Amino acid sequence: MNSPLVAGVPAAGHEPAERRPTDWNTQSMQRRIRRRYAAERRFRLMGLLAVLLSAGFLAFLLVSMLTAGIGGFQRVQVALPIDFPAAQLEVAPAQLATAGADLALSGAGLEGVTGLAAVKAFGEDQPVIAESAWLTVRDAIKADPTLLTRRAALYVPAAPGIEEAYKATGEPAAEQMVQRLKAAGAIRSGFNWGFLTGADSTDPTAVGIWGALKGSLLTMAITLLIAFPVGVLSALYLEEYAPKNRWTDLIEVSINNLAAVPSIIFGLLGLALFLGTFNLPRSAPIVGGLTLALMIMPVIVIAGRNAIKAVPPSIRDAALGVGASPVQVVFHHVLPLALPGILTGTIIGMARALGETAPLLMIGMRAFIVQAPDGLSAPATVLPVQIFLWSDQVSRGFIEKTSAAILVLLAFLLAMNAFAIYLRNRFETRW
Repeated sequence: MNSPLVAGVPAAGHEPAERRPTDWNTQSMQRRIRRRYAAERRFRLMGLLAVLLSAGFLAFLLVSMLTAGIGGFQRVQVALPIDFPAAQLEVAPAQLATAGADLALSGAGLEGVTGLAAVKAFGEDQPVIAESAWLTVRDAIKADPTLLTRRAALYVPAAPGIEEAYKATGEPAAEQMVQRLKAAGAIRSGFNWGFLTGADSTDPTAVGIWGALKGSLLTMAITLLIAFPVGVLSALYLEEYAPKNRWTDLIEVSINNLAAVPSIIFGLLGLALFLGTFNLPRSAPIVGGLTLALMIMPVIVIAGRNAIKAVPPSIRDAALGVGASPVQVVFHHVLPLALPGILTGTIIGMARALGETAPLLMIGMRAFIVQAPDGLSAPATVLPVQIFLWSDQVSRGFIEKTSAAILVLLAFLLAMNAFAIYLRNRFETRW
């Protein structure tokens, strides 16, 4: 029989019994050691599986988005022959050099001329060119007015059915037309610069992401300019100057609760405060930025307080010891050392704001905007709302455009986070 591992409790008035050394070679001790090692291996395996599962979900997201969205960056064009002298467009060459050139060409019936040329070249059975093809012809005439005096073949965007049949599979009639166009050398594909420089449209071949991207840039700029200084100053006051009483505790609890409030509540707050009370313009980046600033401000305050609290007290004592004032201690020593932690909270808050849709829908940023905003008060939309609107379209042409817009949103998010991480590492101090 094995001896006990721990000696018994000595009786009163007696010397404590000498503890015997642990016998690691006993069977019971060996079983306990094996169970410990087995538990450690299971824990490491579970952690590894968690990492692999997360990486798998991320890889699935990226692969599926790349597969579905890569076609959104490609554009299929068809060579359209047009006999401009026969069309007899009543446009003077001098008009093409003025600001009214678009109106003059539209009034001369260029859209109808483009449509008749397509019917003459390809027939009426299958739409071959996009509805917005005449805009490409208009821009070509403005760039080269001599086109009005001769017959020319211009590459214009293909119809959605032709584009789908060219990239993958489509309707049988569209596939036959694509084969005819390929045989004639009248179809080609290339990078779709219009997707990066255009705005929203009802035609999937003419939509662009620049309008929503510029709206997101302006909205994020307002959000950062409002939320960052107010959040940091609030964190500094609560951590360095605020008295410790029940009112301060109430404010701290309120800020912690606000960080977990659903975003739609902040949308209702922005709707009532900025649109209903201050009468700010609807669907404007300034209203979206103010609403999102209210939403991420608690996150910045909480992260800022934790970062300020993590600065060693010896830093403050040393600064005060050499004659610095309390304000100098805060702004010359505490705040620079806490800045990396504050930037981490700001990154989390800005990433959340960039992907939010619900509060912006409440303030009307889901309008159909065909031009990029030219100011903070101009009508605009943002990338998440634009993706939401395109995903609701019934046309198959919007499916790949939706995935392509998601890729642009991810690229924007990664670029913003990379810049913030650079700033955090730039100011990080180790002690």
